[in-house]
Amino acid sequence: MKVSLFITCLSDAIYPRVGEAMVRLLAAHGVRLDFPPVQTCCGQPSYNSGYWDETRIAAKTILEAFDDSDFVVCPSGSCTYMIHHYPELFADEPVWLEKAKRLEAKAYEFTQFLVQVLGITDLGAHFPHKVTYHPSCHGSRLLGVKDEPMALLSQVKGLELVPLPFAEDCCGFGGTFAIKMSDISGAMVTEKVDHVKETQAEVLVGLDMACLMNIAGNLRYRNEPVRVMHLAELLYEGVRTG
Repeated sequence: MKVSLFITCLSDAIYPRVGEAMVRLLAAHGVRLDFPPVQTCCGQPSYNSGYWDETRIAAKTILEAFDDSDFVVCPSGSCTYMIHHYPELFADEPVWLEKAKRLEAKAYEFTQFLVQVLGITDLGAHFPHKVTYHPSCHGSRLLGVKDEPMALLSQVKGLELVPLPFAEDCCGFGGTFAIKMSDISGAMVTEKVDHVKETQAEVLVGLDMACLMNIAGNLRYRNEPVRVMHLAELLYEGVRTG
């Protein structure tokens, strides 16, 4: 079984520790992740901006990079769901359409892969902190990733999970939206951080570093001492200490 890591731009360039945590957690359960170095951006920024011809160029690189993988695992619900748009992009190109359908069927967000494919919910982690969880829009609404992170967090020893008020409200990032509609985006993330503060949590956890980066920036701006972590990071730290 060849399982490949689709790291995403943001994790690769800014948060490599997320990928490292995924590699080490999966290795502990017998999964050695392959990493095709030719992989690039999934094309989501250009796709959302309406530049579909440019998106097809990026998408073809991704399709070729993972063509011989049995599973593709990604630390982002947003980038994972972008792959679900590939069949639409190649509707008039039969060869590429077939590749797109194959990749769509074998691409999983990290917690999906752990729970749905490997059947793992308890990694033996210990994390004695008060934690709240932000469900990113693409992962929860489009991919339907809701139960998997809860199943994993519920098995972490010592962790106190505090519900986040209005958790499903968008954090305001939205990629290019944060640039084009910066005032609205800023108001949305400010409201999100207000709700994080209500929980009195020590740690905010999520599945997508783009959203977490946006929230973390507002937290730092307001000098709030809340630690922000990808769930893979939390689990790996918990396994090391547990």
